[in-house]
Amino acid sequence: MAAALSPNPQYIKHLTFVLIYGFVLLGGRTADGQSDFAKTTYSANALQSMARVYMAAGEYTKAQPLAEQALTLARTGSVSDTQLSSCLIDLAWLYRDQARLTDAERLCLQGLEFQEKTYGKNHPYVAYTLRILGSIYQAQAKYRLAAPVLDRAMAIMHANHQPDSHLTIGFQVDIAKLLTAQGNFTQAESYYMQAMDLINKSYGPNHSYTAVVLGNIAKLYTLQQRHTEAQTLINRTLEIQQDVYGPDHHLIAPTWLTLAKLHQAKQQYQQAENLLQKTLTAVENKRGANHPLAGKILTALAQLYIAEGKHAKARNVCTRAVKILESSLGPDNDCTAIAFNNMAKLYMHQGKYSEALNLCHKALNTLENIFDTHHPDVADVLETMSQLHQKAGNLAKAAQLARRVKQIRASRLAAYEPIAKAIE
Repeated sequence: MAAALSPNPQYIKHLTFVLIYGFVLLGGRTADGQSDFAKTTYSANALQSMARVYMAAGEYTKAQPLAEQALTLARTGSVSDTQLSSCLIDLAWLYRDQARLTDAERLCLQGLEFQEKTYGKNHPYVAYTLRILGSIYQAQAKYRLAAPVLDRAMAIMHANHQPDSHLTIGFQVDIAKLLTAQGNFTQAESYYMQAMDLINKSYGPNHSYTAVVLGNIAKLYTLQQRHTEAQTLINRTLEIQQDVYGPDHHLIAPTWLTLAKLHQAKQQYQQAENLLQKTLTAVENKRGANHPLAGKILTALAQLYIAEGKHAKARNVCTRAVKILESSLGPDNDCTAIAFNNMAKLYMHQGKYSEALNLCHKALNTLENIFDTHHPDVADVLETMSQLHQKAGNLAKAAQLARRVKQIRASRLAAYEPIAKAIE
């Protein structure tokens, strides 16, 4: 379900039409003495269409039983490989959002195999499925697997379309998001520049997908400490999304997270806390209290409380974040490692230096295995370790670690050319 990567009202309207049409088929022609093949196909189509409407609106809980029933029908009935692969891929995308990542990967690979058999290895449909597989790998912190998958997807699109085709936009954005996660900010910005040029021509300034990408760029700028530019973009993102979804919709959560970071950077702590609490409520109400996104929001809240010196509050939310992220994403995920680093800071405040250092080593090993030794998140853990050694009186080790932190951050936060022209 490639379209689920960028839901928008126009897409929902289209899928609603498909849903109604599917009901007509299910209630009319399939009851008219057609073959079992036709009945199964129409039934699976109708269920799949219903699931896609909910998925496009972010209603994954409502979509799940429909998508699962569609796949069960497709597997037990005599349907085409095309229909079966479509059901597999839709459910893979849904499971990815629900953090059932092992199941999502398995189903996506099965769907990809059927697609390649039906269409060949270089068909655009295969490219869209590779996008979904790449997003699953990123959620699993398998960034080194995601990169070649997305590169292959882009190569397929370039082989079938002109380089400036609007159909390549989503692939450029996905690669930019991956590069951002990997700390390759300069390359990420280059891909965003290309994508925004096409987005403005194809979608216009007020489209929901335009808002999503502007929010992605704002997140990148926030990581680069380019706060003024980030603020301008995130304000525009929020304006568009509130117009599309309403003021309190859970799909706005990534935008609120970036905006909260900007409030924190300006020491507007109360605004940041209010926004994070609002985000947490929206996500827990829609996706559940144990969803990884809830864990990430709690991590951001812990970081805010640590910055304010509210260590008791920070301990409570950090403990919840660690529990959620360990259970949903596993102990070797970069999001979990960041939560470990927060907990190490709190242990350090309590004078539990040994426990803190153990958590730092655990986080550091995870991050260096996932990324490399020069990733920005690695610098954050090294900074905590430097402070620990300083408190323990090991000043030489503390200074050595501090130098590494300075080198990493200097290499990542160099001067960048703004892309304002690309997004005007």
